Amino acid sequence: MDDRTDLFTIGQLARRTGLSIRTIRFWSDLDLLPPTARSAGGYRLYDAAAVARLDLVRSLRELGIGLDDVRRILQRRTSVREVAQAHARALDAEIRALRLRRAVLRSVARRGSTNEELRLMNDLARLSARERQQIIDDFVAEVFVGVEPGPGGDGLARAMRALPADLPDEPTDEEVDAWVELAELVADPDFRQRVRAMAVAGAGGTATPPPQPMSSIESARAALAAGIAPDSAEARAVLDEMVDPGLSRNERLALADDIEAFTDRRVERYWQLIGVLNRRPPFPPAVPAAEWLIAALRAAP
Repeated sequence: MDDRTDLFTIGQLARRTGLSIRTIRFWSDLDLLPPTARSAGGYRLYDAAAVARLDLVRSLRELGIGLDDVRRILQRRTSVREVAQAHARALDAEIRALRLRRAVLRSVARRGSTNEELRLMNDLARLSARERQQIIDDFVAEVFVGVEPGPGGDGLARAMRALPADLPDEPTDEEVDAWVELAELVADPDFRQRVRAMAVAGAGGTATPPPQPMSSIESARAALAAGIAPDSAEARAVLDEMVDPGLSRNERLALADDIEAFTDRRVERYWQLIGVLNRRPPFPPAVPAAEWLIAALRAAP
């Protein structure tokens, strides 16, 4: 007899295809492989068309396609192409998640993280891009609530939301660390209070900070690197190059207060972390030099 007239039992199908009897029976029970006929003893029998159908079901399942989608394909309610496209998208998302988790594990191994850091890193790795952005948006919304729009408050708020659309498929250890540190930072009540104070000061017009770290303090940076004490005669000479030597003491103190209102190491660290996540070139820290300048202004007679 040829395959067009042969009928096969489940056991014969199992031997022919290499699938287990249990799997074939399960698929048959789900009506994915309806029997062609029944034997006199009530056993299910399958023809050559059923063998081809079984091969298709196996191929679809090996590709990770769910039983419901397999049924829709077999019933011609959807095409293999449509299902394959959907599963390819799902696999892309799964691969991205696996790569991110791999990066997290590498970071844990390198850092020797505590149990709490491990928990945080794992939680963050499972978040979607939208959920990660929401953490930053919630932080910004709380910090800037009631702050009048303007170059200080509104500009700072927009800049602080500037996360990338998503973490890269294969984030570096530095990027994973940056995201973990950023999440810890924005959750800190003291940090939130400090940023709000800066936003309120900027919106109130007492000073107008740029939405990025200070950059025009090279003389102070050089003095700090040279080890010049801010209360020394050398510092006064540097100070006279940076600000009007004719300022009164009260004016210098007021200027120091204005600079201090927008000088904070943790806030600068926030910008550095945002830069890492957006893959921007790193910038040299400005706060230590600003702190030197503040101290020099206050020390000058």
